[in-house]
Amino acid sequence: MNRRSLLQLVGAGALSAREMAAQETVARATRATPSPKIKDVQVIATAPVGLRLVVVKVITDQDGLYGYGCGTYTQRADLVVSAVERYLKPFLIGQYADRIDDLWQAMYNSSYWRNGPVLNNAISGVDQALWDIKGRQAGMPVYQLLGGKCREAVDCYGHASGADIPQLIANAKRFIERGFRHIRVQIGVPGQAGYGSGGSEVKVEKLHDKPVFEPEDYIRRALKMFEACRKELGDEIELLHDVHERISPIQAVRLAKEVEKFRLFFLEDALSPEDIVWFRQIRQQCSTPLAMGELFNSPHEWTPLIAERLIDFIRIHVTQAGGLTPCRKIAAMGEMMGVKTAWHGPGDVSPIGHAANITLDLVCQNFGIQESYQFPERVKEVFSGCPEIRNGYYYITEAPGWGIEVNEAAAKKYPFGSGERGERQRLNGGWGEVRRRDGTVIKQ
Repeated sequence: MNRRSLLQLVGAGALSAREMAAQETVARATRATPSPKIKDVQVIATAPVGLRLVVVKVITDQDGLYGYGCGTYTQRADLVVSAVERYLKPFLIGQYADRIDDLWQAMYNSSYWRNGPVLNNAISGVDQALWDIKGRQAGMPVYQLLGGKCREAVDCYGHASGADIPQLIANAKRFIERGFRHIRVQIGVPGQAGYGSGGSEVKVEKLHDKPVFEPEDYIRRALKMFEACRKELGDEIELLHDVHERISPIQAVRLAKEVEKFRLFFLEDALSPEDIVWFRQIRQQCSTPLAMGELFNSPHEWTPLIAERLIDFIRIHVTQAGGLTPCRKIAAMGEMMGVKTAWHGPGDVSPIGHAANITLDLVCQNFGIQESYQFPERVKEVFSGCPEIRNGYYYITEAPGWGIEVNEAAAKKYPFGSGERGERQRLNGGWGEVRRRDGTVIKQ
């Protein structure tokens, strides 16, 4: 409504002077912030420390207004780049950038075939970029747009590992000295490809030339590790451990029961997504806290676990589920069911993805713990404004949006393949196989 019309309403007694002033304020605010439209969608593909990071940049028709989002799927990174450039970009050009939930639904359903990691990660890159744009528009960090902080900072855990127990204990104590209260502990198995730790050079007889892993050897080793950690680190330090799905379901049931006496903060990925029905068996037999979700793509995977309270921590890789928009809804569902969040946050998540994780941690009442990553200098060369770790807590920048800028010239210095060696180089960032002694492929 224009000013002349407003004055006519005031003269007729239908509108007070105060109401007219309020109407004018609303009109000015609306005129000052027209809805931006998407002008371009670009992909920044970079690997400053060897891990392939996919960042999506959404550019609007308003000068200087753009946003960044993480779509990192390291093991199949090139496919995400193509999904953004060839499919999402033409779909998005000309769309309103401020209709985030609507655009998420449109992108998700436009392919018909959905719930896959390539498309979900591509959608996440756009989704997070749109939230960045909205924060920049408002002049606020994204957490303010989601209701503000529930806590001052984000408690996180460090990764301590070792080829043997003394080395592991020494590494864990270094994290404690830095103020960490939660530590994930991983131990090597002599001569084998244990997850999250190096193994000693011991020859293991096998019927093939690939890396080897025997579940029972690992289980025995892990139990000795937990006993030593409780003895050397005390009861106050919270212990976490990642099984990484490498054992059979019935072995997972037994392991969860046997570690109950060590009072873990959580046991992660004891089962693969294909075996989640076995969580009912574990829950019925022990009280070991369970974390799951790193590989989840679909609501069909996380909904039953949360609804039936079969896990204690939902540990989704945010880009794998499609970005901030779906994950805040997952967190809300978890809050109703007493399930806490523990978003996946290793080095193969870009700093923008970490900022999205920490934003969710700050605004969700049912926050549990956050995986941490200490950004190397090369990463900070490409990404300025990275979240910081102080005394075992993550702190996010207070700048608008995610508070992160990308140095695109620096990003180009580290193309995909930079720093890769061996199998990673041969398989374009992908993983090879790990087998049992007889040659059987195991999940990893």
